[in-house]
Amino acid sequence: MELWYALVELLPFEWAQPDSMYFMKNALLAILVISPLFGLLSTMVVESRMSFFSDALGHSAFTGIAIGSLCGLAEPMWCAVVFAVIFAVLFTYVRRHTNLASDTVIGVFSSTAVALGIFIATLGGGSFTKFNALLVGDILSVEPGKIGLLAAILLVVVVLWVCSFNQLMLASVHPALADSRGIRVFWQESLFAAAIAVVVTVSMTWVGLLVINSLLVLPAAAGRNLARNLRQYHLFSVVGALVAGIAGLLTSYQVGASTGACITLYLAIYFALTFCFRTRRM
Repeated sequence: MELWYALVELLPFEWAQPDSMYFMKNALLAILVISPLFGLLSTMVVESRMSFFSDALGHSAFTGIAIGSLCGLAEPMWCAVVFAVIFAVLFTYVRRHTNLASDTVIGVFSSTAVALGIFIATLGGGSFTKFNALLVGDILSVEPGKIGLLAAILLVVVVLWVCSFNQLMLASVHPALADSRGIRVFWQESLFAAAIAVVVTVSMTWVGLLVINSLLVLPAAAGRNLARNLRQYHLFSVVGALVAGIAGLLTSYQVGASTGACITLYLAIYFALTFCFRTRRM
């Protein structure tokens, strides 16, 4: 981290001065890791028509945290990760073995998860207010150890993309054809869903449950308006998420607003601009 702090001190910002505001320097590094992570996963979320899946996963992660808190765990996030992964695999199984549309299955799982979470959080007259911070998130509270965890997750997701992207894309576009090619569609989809579950759960406390879904939809939605091939699609999604993340953090510091909300607004502007560009090009 000392090397990172030394690099940040070269920036012409008030908070970048030596031996001051380490929370902003940690937050900037976290944004540089989280943004590409969401930008990368966003492409497959949009192509698989699972835009509300991350929202449902956020609800399941909240339920996991509530369970962890009820059990008295010092770090309930790990309970949330396990619960979210189980939730993601179960969702994939049900979606593959039912004629219901994906949005219907997502709605069933999402409503069940949020009801269970609220039930556990308020069990025995407990107060829900202690979980309010999860709704908005606080990137300024991120710790160096958690940034390392995010970097490790980013590395794993990149390796997953390099090794399995073609199979994942074929499985999402044409499952029957993927089956005929010997691709294990269920396990491919389960692996992808588990990756989203881990990312959403780990980053939920910093991004916020109310806006985390937008970070998995808007980057790819905007990138799709500009891209002419898959390489450009990923590039525009990742770069757009990265620029919006940095701009959102700086703006939130200046105006005192939620960082997650600022990032989402910049991503919405990015989508609007790309939509106008695509409309004019057509």
